[in-house]
Amino acid sequence: MKRTLIALAAAGLVAAAIPNAAQARCHGCGVAAGVVGGLAAGAIIGSAIAGSRPTYVEPAPVYGPPPPAYYVEPADVEPECHTVRRRVFIDGVGYRWTREDVCD
Repeated sequence: MKRTLIALAAAGLVAAAIPNAAQARCHGCGVAAGVVGGLAAGAIIGSAIAGSRPTYVEPAPVYGPPPPAYYVEPADVEPECHTVRRRVFIDGVGYRWTREDVCD
């Protein structure tokens, strides 16, 4: 079925690409023919793509170690530190911003 639709789409594209005899009074007929041919080719290719169904492949199961029964906190826990910006007055200069490390 898929090959038949692809063959029909290819035949339609070849038929649309064959030049016809030029008409002296027709301005823009080539553009109209290109638009109609493009829409027809898009419809054929789109219906061929829409007709195909994706196949689902189930992933392999993943086994890992079981989670711990309880959490043991490490014995030597370091304090948490963060940086704080502070406004400090300096004689002869004025207020300035400084960064200081503060540990909780």
